[in-house]
Amino acid sequence: MAKPQIICKAIDIHKTYLRGKITVEALAGVSLEITKNDYIAIMGPSGSGKSTLMHILGCLDTPTSGQYYLEDRQVSRLCDAELALIRGQFIGFVFQNFSLLPRLSALDNVALPLIYTKSSRRDQIDKAKKILQKVGLADRIFHRPNELSGGECQRVAIGRALVNNPKIIFADEPTGNLDSKTGTEIMEIFDKLIEEGNTIVLVTHDANVAAHAKKTITLKDGLVVNG
Repeated sequence: MAKPQIICKAIDIHKTYLRGKITVEALAGVSLEITKNDYIAIMGPSGSGKSTLMHILGCLDTPTSGQYYLEDRQVSRLCDAELALIRGQFIGFVFQNFSLLPRLSALDNVALPLIYTKSSRRDQIDKAKKILQKVGLADRIFHRPNELSGGECQRVAIGRALVNNPKIIFADEPTGNLDSKTGTEIMEIFDKLIEEGNTIVLVTHDANVAAHAKKTITLKDGLVVNG
């Protein structure tokens, strides 16, 4: 049996911040592996380090010490410009507040990451249309965020995360601003993406959301206490 492909590997990751004269250790030595088609939930109380860990795994931040590999490339010490390039090529994000540009249509919000590629505008639009159809918004492509429901906005955000065919998708409290019925519908989209071979990491405090994942990693005081 073939060994699973490692997408992310963190080795003894520490992250400290200075708050005035006080040093705060957000991560105190986290090690983990994420392999292709993993479906992982990261849980823990407020202040446990969940968001800090996601920012490092998603190349939004760098660790104070330790090593972080994305596939076979160590990205722990890359500069901001290099990290931005890595994010655009390999990573998709879905946030609790959707993070859509209000003046753009659903179509243009989804197509936005493609402006950094060499594809033509026509190809970008065609790809964005297919992604919006995939997430159930084929009839809403020209609507702006203020003309969409919360659930529809999150579907647009998922489409934007998918449009570059990322190696891994990070979803930070993806149902946090949604009612339970709409949240369930969003989680069904993630479940389907896993069936199609995608790799997803959820950061959540909601046990119902975490139950969709195949594995849960629990953080406490900057350390993994299970997983």
